[in-house]
Amino acid sequence: MAHLTTTERRRARVRAQVRKAANGRPRLSVFRSSKQIYAQIIDDQKGVTLVAASTVEKDVRAQLKTGADIAAAKAIGKLVAERALAAGVKAVVFDRGQYIYHGRVKALAEGAREAGLDF
Repeated sequence: MAHLTTTERRRARVRAQVRKAANGRPRLSVFRSSKQIYAQIIDDQKGVTLVAASTVEKDVRAQLKTGADIAAAKAIGKLVAERALAAGVKAVVFDRGQYIYHGRVKALAEGAREAGLDF
């Protein structure tokens, strides 16, 4: 078996817990880099991405000062929630990936909840 890095192990551990808690709900997956933040809602049963949003998108980038702060994360959370509700997704399970629930990851989750996504 290949050796996994600490972050890969953490990501796999969190993903396993998310799958147990999902009960058929799609998951809201978060990825953050040093300059951007990305969110997507994934249906693991079908293996497809239902909706996605990120600070790389041109219309979003024009509204934000930078893609690497809490304000940007909150805006992306609201945007992904609005797109999800438009696509008929109301309840998800939050997948924080390898990141602790703090700062930008927490802001994205709070923004999605404020916009009406249930998790």
